[in-house]
Amino acid sequence: MKQLPSAPTKLADSIVAELEQMIVDGSLQPGQKLLPERELAVQFQVSRPSLREAIQRLEAKGLLYRRQGGGTYVRSELSQGLADPLFDLLESHPDSQLDLLEFRHALEGVAAYYASLRANEADLLAMRQAVTGVELAQEAGDSASEAVAVADFYLAMTAASHNAVLLHLVRAIRPLLERNIQRNIDAVASRPGAVIRIRRHRAELMAAILAGQPERARDACHEHLAFIEDTLLDIQREEQRLSRPPRRIHQ
Repeated sequence: MKQLPSAPTKLADSIVAELEQMIVDGSLQPGQKLLPERELAVQFQVSRPSLREAIQRLEAKGLLYRRQGGGTYVRSELSQGLADPLFDLLESHPDSQLDLLEFRHALEGVAAYYASLRANEADLLAMRQAVTGVELAQEAGDSASEAVAVADFYLAMTAASHNAVLLHLVRAIRPLLERNIQRNIDAVASRPGAVIRIRRHRAELMAAILAGQPERARDACHEHLAFIEDTLLDIQREEQRLSRPPRRIHQ
């Protein structure tokens, strides 16, 4: 039996696929407003009815929403799937900070590896801008702003890996990541030379990514996180020693 030709893909299907891909790869971020329909129709070279149908489908999927008279937005809840009460519970657990550092070894090491292979000029610019933000916050002695800037750096590095799963995972845990970073900053601040050493780690990481050396980039991440982990463990041991009651010598 002669096979009938398949029906041509509707324009709306192509627009849906394109917009979904933009959400997946981070070109459209949670909470971001889409261009007006007129401009999007020109961008995709389609009619406004086809574009409107595509947007309605993405609304039905829960990916977009409209504000009355205010345009169409990517749902901000897409980045909050992991930011639930479980993370608040994990954060309050005594060993959670060290557990998160171990997790960051895997996550940031892989991101650094692929960023060194795939980063483009826009990615590198975003990373440099984040490093500048870190240094300005350090000079101001503002650990909260420094934590935000460090998180910006790791998010930019993850975006540079061009791995959509890594990118969305880091975005989802960003609040937890920021709090962990700030705690680490506050904890190691009293250690002589710690800030200089951490700057050196970040400079080495950037140099490895710029040079396109994935193993070196991954190792730089691991060295930095291992230093933080060792420092926190040292502080923890000192606190435990100081909290012990003094021994009494019986005469």
